[in-house]
Amino acid sequence: MSVSVLGVRHHGPGSARSLREELTRLKPDIVLIEGPPEADDLVGLAKDPELQPPVALLAHVPGESSKAAFWPFAVFSPEWQAIRHAVEADVPVRFCDMPAAHSLAPASEERDEEGNEEDDRAPAVRADPIGALAHAAGYDDPERWWEDAVEHRGDTPFQVIAEAMAAVREGHVPGEEEARREAFMRRAIRTAIRDGHERIVVVCGAWHVPALAGPPDAGSPGGAWGAGLPTAKADDALLRGLPKVKVETTWVPWTYGRLAAWSGYGAGVTSPGWYHHLFTAPDRPVERWLTEAAGTLRAEDLPVSSAHVIEAVRLARSLATLRGRPLAGLAEATEAVRAVLCEGDDLPVELVQRRMVVGERLGTVPDSTPMVPLQRHLRQEQRRVRLKPEALDREHDLDLRKPLDLERSRLLHRLRLLGVGWGTPKESRGKGTFRESWTLAWRPEFDIDLIEAGVWGTTVPAAAVARVHDLARGGQEKREVPLAVLTGLVEQCLLADLPDALPYVIEVLSEQAALDGDVTHLMAAFPAMVRAQRYGDVRATPAEGLAAVADAMLTRICLGFGGAAAGLDEDAARDLLKHVDAVHAAVTLLQDAPVPEGEDSPAARWLGALRGVSGRSGLPGVIEGRLTRLLLDAGNLEAGQVGAVMARAMSAGHPPARAAAWVEGFLSGGGLLLVHDSRLLALIDEWLTGLAPETFVDVLPLLRRTFGAFAAPERRSIGSRVRSLGTGEGPAMTGDAEEIDEERAAAATRTVLALLGRTEIA
Repeated sequence: MSVSVLGVRHHGPGSARSLREELTRLKPDIVLIEGPPEADDLVGLAKDPELQPPVALLAHVPGESSKAAFWPFAVFSPEWQAIRHAVEADVPVRFCDMPAAHSLAPASEERDEEGNEEDDRAPAVRADPIGALAHAAGYDDPERWWEDAVEHRGDTPFQVIAEAMAAVREGHVPGEEEARREAFMRRAIRTAIRDGHERIVVVCGAWHVPALAGPPDAGSPGGAWGAGLPTAKADDALLRGLPKVKVETTWVPWTYGRLAAWSGYGAGVTSPGWYHHLFTAPDRPVERWLTEAAGTLRAEDLPVSSAHVIEAVRLARSLATLRGRPLAGLAEATEAVRAVLCEGDDLPVELVQRRMVVGERLGTVPDSTPMVPLQRHLRQEQRRVRLKPEALDREHDLDLRKPLDLERSRLLHRLRLLGVGWGTPKESRGKGTFRESWTLAWRPEFDIDLIEAGVWGTTVPAAAVARVHDLARGGQEKREVPLAVLTGLVEQCLLADLPDALPYVIEVLSEQAALDGDVTHLMAAFPAMVRAQRYGDVRATPAEGLAAVADAMLTRICLGFGGAAAGLDEDAARDLLKHVDAVHAAVTLLQDAPVPEGEDSPAARWLGALRGVSGRSGLPGVIEGRLTRLLLDAGNLEAGQVGAVMARAMSAGHPPARAAAWVEGFLSGGGLLLVHDSRLLALIDEWLTGLAPETFVDVLPLLRRTFGAFAAPERRSIGSRVRSLGTGEGPAMTGDAEEIDEERAAAATRTVLALLGRTEIA
């Protein structure tokens, strides 16, 4: 019986290549791999050609999305190669790390056999073993040392690595979690021995080798395993009483972007795309890499020739020689790309970094993988609408007049209701409500979201309907849902084509709108309701009841607007102003809506309400100014009337701050009005120039905010018009005339008199 513990670097291509060779030499009858034992039954899926890395084992606690963990595998991961070797050789594979049932369980107080709480002992801080070895070898970069010592070698010296790790761990006191993990690994080895296996191979992180194989000088070759290691009794005592939860496991697609160290995964690598290249192209890797980089740049229409590639290869090799490296590594290749292929420009270098060094690969899992029904149905829907999950952000412009694009839109909106943000809507490039633009990017954590959303139904539409019902009634707590949220749900139901959910939401909305006495709540909810009507029309989705609810909401808004607008402080007035603009924009969308005979149109009712409120006293200046502008733009006020209103608002009877707020509200729709109406411009100029210096300083910030919002051409045009005031091109400016310098004017005066035949001034 033999136990071979092979220490590897997680996601190390050199380790992966050497491991396959070592497994072929050892011919094990069982392989133990660092990972969650709950996934033992999933190993057989590695035979399926549709299980393509990068993939990850997902362990999660049902019903608790925050309690989940991933174990990612790339094609260059030693653990993946161990799995592939075992399934191809029909050799049993078991995972031997701490079970996820324990690692995902909530922490609990540990007690000794007598029931007393154990003393807390701060574990020694574990130094980076790779960093320690790199430092001993004279390297300041652990990644570069590992590449030189392991990845660029023809083989991985497993015995040397084990001895090096034993030296690094000398005097190390494992932390509590680390000690338990290693105890579970030793327990798995003992179980394999009891099961009668003769040639056991353990594949684990190099750090754990001394804890699983014992000291390098322990026992004799071919002797019994376990010399110098903790006993089974000691390990059982350490593992007794651990908290435990029920977990489920499955395979999920992974991405190289998530595998990179910056993604937060502790055992990640900074350059998964480079490591993939090293594993799949062992011969002439630098030449192949730079050739591929040239192809990537050419795809973006950047001029890169074969001569560039040849010079880049020469530069990379020269840099490696100068630095004493056995082979040009990623650093040398990147510098060659920057200097030769990109001619010193960092922007295309970032493109190579994103697409090649990190990589955009997304793995796949077969249909036979354990999934909740919702996951399986989504896979079918993705095939039906021909939207393939991809790790790279990809933009899609949808024309909702086309059946396929309409189905895609509905699927993406349904997933957003379920909390699966595969698609992110963006502003459409085209005009009209029949176009949508999306950015699609698949993330591994979406599988967790789908698992959690599985409680709502087994298909995407059914789950979305159930989720909408739950949101409309306020969840399990039955809390009150704001009107704006309910109208947003109506809009989402129409976008997602959920006719089974829409009547229920409209019913809840109608009841709550009838009882809500806060006009601002109605104003906040009204625009979404109007948009919902529009979407219903464009998408040919039945939306009975929406028009009646929207009409009732507008009626209550018009009746209550006057009371809501009076007596507000500055902050509340500005908040109300946002609602006013939103309602006004929404009302314009109803211009083509049919109106029963004898009734006013929505626009007429709304403008009537604004006209009735605008002349009242007690209105904040910014509200009154904005209402005046809206009425003017709608043709409900003549320019002469506006001039009188503006003159009254800027009279000495009003504080300067209120007058400035009035100007802000009036001009918030744009400054072109002052370019075309010199009378209004003269009124503002007269008021502004008549302010006392200290008052001008007080209102300057508000005026600066008002005029600063105008486009630069508008500001230039207004300035030009101001200069023309008083020159005959506009109303005369008030104020004392500039004093005349008699001495400077004398020469010109004598010349004029001579021309007129006179010798003196009359």
